[in-house]
Amino acid sequence: MVDKSDAEKVKKAVSGQKEVGEKESKKEPELTDLPGIGPAVAAKLEAGGIFDLMSLAVTSPATLSDVAGIGAAVARKAIQAARDLLELGFQDGTEYAKKRADVANITTGSKAFDDLLGGKGIETRAITEAFGAYGSGKTQLGLTLAVNAQLPVEKGGAFGKTVFIDTEGTFRPQRIKQISEGMGANPEKVLKNILVARAFNSDHQMLLLEKVGEMIKSGEPIKLLIIDSLTAHFRAEFSGRGQLADRQQKLNRYMHDLMKLAESNNLAVYVTNQVMANPAQLFGDPTTAIGGNIVGHASTYRIYLRRGKQGSRVAKLVDSPNLPDNETVFWVTEKGVCDEK
Repeated sequence: MVDKSDAEKVKKAVSGQKEVGEKESKKEPELTDLPGIGPAVAAKLEAGGIFDLMSLAVTSPATLSDVAGIGAAVARKAIQAARDLLELGFQDGTEYAKKRADVANITTGSKAFDDLLGGKGIETRAITEAFGAYGSGKTQLGLTLAVNAQLPVEKGGAFGKTVFIDTEGTFRPQRIKQISEGMGANPEKVLKNILVARAFNSDHQMLLLEKVGEMIKSGEPIKLLIIDSLTAHFRAEFSGRGQLADRQQKLNRYMHDLMKLAESNNLAVYVTNQVMANPAQLFGDPTTAIGGNIVGHASTYRIYLRRGKQGSRVAKLVDSPNLPDNETVFWVTEKGVCDEK
């Protein structure tokens, strides 16, 4: 256990506490605020993918010792100090509600669609998954959200940048410009606030997630992460039942990293997912999302998109922690996702 006096020193260092009569100022906690973690050790930790106190607090002493090249006793002391500083543990519902007061929302562009998601669109600190057949509007919804994320909060945005991880070559700058012009925004400025990366395999896709964490740490005001599509590479690289367990294990780790990123940075995550036809389904819609229960349990909100009548699209909310199952109709136009044709 870390000495109580050490814990107090760490807390004072991070909060910027001064002696009585001096002005107090707060700063974000850093790895170097922990006992035994200097700039050189912090650099090794960041190279090993540990960028913040939360990542360090949930790391085992053995792993931390290997990554940072420090002794087991120093590693345990640093981990305990990080846990004391972050006050990890239980809290009552009132305190938890206060922590969720800063959750933001990003409008989909359609009031009916927003109402389906509780009235304000997709939310931060959550993973919103949209699955459906090709042409159902998954990518178009993502591109519209990428533009809307830059709107001021009072207009349904999060006043931040978007990261777009493209696994299928679906990102089109021309479409972003078209949606921006339809909203009356500067298309070049909107496009500049969208950071795009093409992922060529599942390992590259996982590496890009680490890069997002680095960009946020460096000061980029990222509020939305889009992955289009989530399972394309995992599906292609792990084929057959013999590799199913390996694929699901890797996908499970990726989904947990996604949720951790969303929670720790108050970030909205929107992912699209491929589908397949379930041959065992004799009646009703045989469409099933790829990824099975791993993706289903990890996603906070699951939306099934399909084509509707007269060129419309239908969004069906199939899973949510706080909303009833329901569906609504929306349209995909030159202005992006909206309520009218």
